[in-house]
Amino acid sequence: MSKMTKNQKAVAEKFDSHKLYPLAQACEIVKDITFTKFDASVELSANLGVDPRKANQMIRGVVTLPCGTGKVTRVLVLCTPDKEEEAKAAGADYVGLDEYVEKIKGGWTDIDVIICTPSVMAKVGALGKILGPRGLMPNPKTGTVTMEVGNAVKDVKGGKIDFKVDKTGIIHTAIGKASFTADQICQNATAVLNEIAKLKPQALKGTYMKGASICTTMSAGIKIDLKAFLNSAE
Repeated sequence: MSKMTKNQKAVAEKFDSHKLYPLAQACEIVKDITFTKFDASVELSANLGVDPRKANQMIRGVVTLPCGTGKVTRVLVLCTPDKEEEAKAAGADYVGLDEYVEKIKGGWTDIDVIICTPSVMAKVGALGKILGPRGLMPNPKTGTVTMEVGNAVKDVKGGKIDFKVDKTGIIHTAIGKASFTADQICQNATAVLNEIAKLKPQALKGTYMKGASICTTMSAGIKIDLKAFLNSAE
């Protein structure tokens, strides 16, 4: 049996991997057990009792993190010329249409979010095979297909994120950085968990939110006491 490293011993002393912790305490622990030299992402995972194969149980949502994402979000706006100034004024990193469509066809995807107007969706739709697997395809449900491109850019830059359940029934999403305070992490986690709770399918039988945990990029996961969280939110 291999010996535990100094950091592994420190982690083992700070929390019990089998115990459920109140959200606020879990957020404090996740900072204490993060030893990376870079500013690691903080990630929230929620295990849902849904069947993603059923259309009415495909959980997908949008939420604005109260304390932001902690990272620079590169935004591309694909639009007609009359909307370009609005997008630029709002802080979009790249604005245009045909030149960027061609760049993407050539393999360029050095962006985090794409926003477009409904009128250009025909051109954007042709990029589905490239954008879809990377989670970059604009979608009206997430507010990334809109005539209000300026507001959409501001929302994304201000901490708006979208999430969806994967084929195993789990939602994974980044909610901040390890450099955030425990309270900031807690505020962001609360916003995401509350939004997930609101999306419970009406026809679902059984337990909806089975479990949740929080971790950083290379840390162990701390299990959250969901029952206590949901009771306090009522």
